[in-house]
Formats: sequence, C-alpha cells, structure tokens
Amino acid sequence: MKVVFLGTPDFAVGALDKINEVYDVVAVVTQPDKPKGRSGKPTFSAVKEEALKLNIPVYQFVKIRKEGVEPLKALNADVFVTCAYGQILSQEIIDIPKYGIINIHASLLPKYRGAAPIQWSIINGDEYTGVTIMRTDAGVDTGDILLSEKIKIGERETAGELFDRLSSLGAELIVKALKLIESGCAVFVKQDEALATHVRMLTKEDGLIDWSKSPKQIFDLVRGTTPWPGAYTYYNGKILKIHAVEISQSGEVGQAGEVLSSDKKDGIVVSAGGGAVRITELQIEGAKRMSAHDFLLGRTLEKGAILGKTEADTAENDK
Repeated sequence: MKVVFLGTPDFAVGALDKINEVYDVVAVVTQPDKPKGRSGKPTFSAVKEEALKLNIPVYQFVKIRKEGVEPLKALNADVFVTCAYGQILSQEIIDIPKYGIINIHASLLPKYRGAAPIQWSIINGDEYTGVTIMRTDAGVDTGDILLSEKIKIGERETAGELFDRLSSLGAELIVKALKLIESGCAVFVKQDEALATHVRMLTKEDGLIDWSKSPKQIFDLVRGTTPWPGAYTYYNGKILKIHAVEISQSGEVGQAGEVLSSDKKDGIVVSAGGGAVRITELQIEGAKRMSAHDFLLGRTLEKGAILGKTEADTAENDK
C-alpha cells in the first residue's frame, strides 16, 4: 500500500518512522522552511529532516489547497496519513486517495478537537487522555473514528513528557489502523457531537499565572505549559519564570500572589486561592534556570511581596 505522509513537528516523526517500516511512503508533505534567529537562515521541520534521512521525496506547499492538488494526484497513493501537519485540507484533496485520509489526533475525540490538546488536557486537570485515529473530513477533527486508546496522565507529568508518550502511542496505533484498512476490516464509528469540545492554540499569555486560582490549578498550569509557552509571573517589574511548583501543605493563606516564605529552610511559598504553592524551580529575567535553594543563595525574594505585578503596575506604585 502506497502512503503519503503529511506532518510537521517532532510529534509526527515517530509515526513516519513506523509507517515507513511497513509500507511504501512515496512522499512526505510538510510545512515550508522557516527563518530562524537573527541570521534568518531557513530551518527544516522535524518531519522534513527525518524524511531526508529516509530518502523520501519532500513536498512543501505554502498553501496546499491551491498548490497541492495536482502534485498529490500524480503520486497515485492509496492512502494519506496526517499528523499535526498544520494546514486545512480541501475536499478536493481529501477525495484523492482511494482509502481517504487518516489522521492521528492526540486526544480522545470528540473531546479536545483542535490545536494543543496535550497541553490543555493537563492545564484542565484531566486524569486521562489518549490518541484517536480518525478519518479526515471537511470539519476540524470531526471525522469518523477507527481506533482510540486511553492512557493515564502522570501526577507530575509535563506537557513535554506527555507529548513524547502520545507520539509513541500514535505511531503504534496508525500502523494498526493501516493494516485494518488494507485488510478491509476497518470499522469507522461516528463521533458523538453532544460530547464535542474544542481547544485553541496556546499563546504566550496563557502562561501568565493567576494567583487567585487554586493551588491545583496553578500546579496544572505550570505542568501544562512546560516546555512552551512556560508559566510566568512578575516580580519587581521583571518576568519571573516558574518552571516547577508543588502544592504547599503549610496551611498558610494570604493575599493572592503574596510571598509567604522565602528562605533556604522553608523555600519559596506563595499564596494562591484557598491555599499556597511552593516554587521549586524558577528563573528571573536575565538569569539562568535554577532550584529555589540556589536562587535564594544569591538573591532575595522578599517575604510579603506580591507576585504578578507588571512593569506598568510597578511604575504606577512608584509615582
């Protein structure tokens, strides 16, 4: 069976590798190269780098709906597989392969249709997530489901760690799915629209900590935004990145964002809604990431200070 693989980030690389071990991947389609850094030197997507290693032809369309139809038809593939490709496909493209287009999605559809389902599952405090293999249709993650598998999210697992686990799971499931399709044993089930939820792409602003939220919500936000966009707050007008926290059992409660303790013995404890969190790893603007203990060896984080004030807030208070 001839396969065209469409994908872009690291998450899709494992699936490409697994499919290539079993089937004839005649082409890879990925997003155009992007300039990086001050030099503006073009950088390849993770999928393009892997495809070149595997000697698979690579196609990169600025707008696949306009540029991709004829080149994709010419490949005469039996099935297309998409995994975090990054562009919406037209019905004309969906209709090209004999077996349609099969998508790997990192949630238990119909929950979390759309972008960033991995991060949002942690931010929202979910206990379980998983991977769904579905048929692509004209909607956004609305196609019929072929396979899905549920996994438990680790109590301290970050989005980056969950990303790796779901990538591996997706790679295993897509090969199973293609074998079912090839054998004629595939059974697709419609999604229950009543259960559908949608999530959007994360922005940098989503990492800003709201200290009025509960300690558990802040704990989940930090995990869910690691490694990107990263959780942060403000201290004395500077960005203070928060890389890891624990839910404090001290019983102390103060004003939202108030530093309740800041010493090498008790660590850095900050008041949150109905409780507090202990910051274990952090990074002040202009410095490197470090443990709370190491941070306090050379700096002070004043007890009683209120985290979360922006530069504008600080300037206003100084008037």
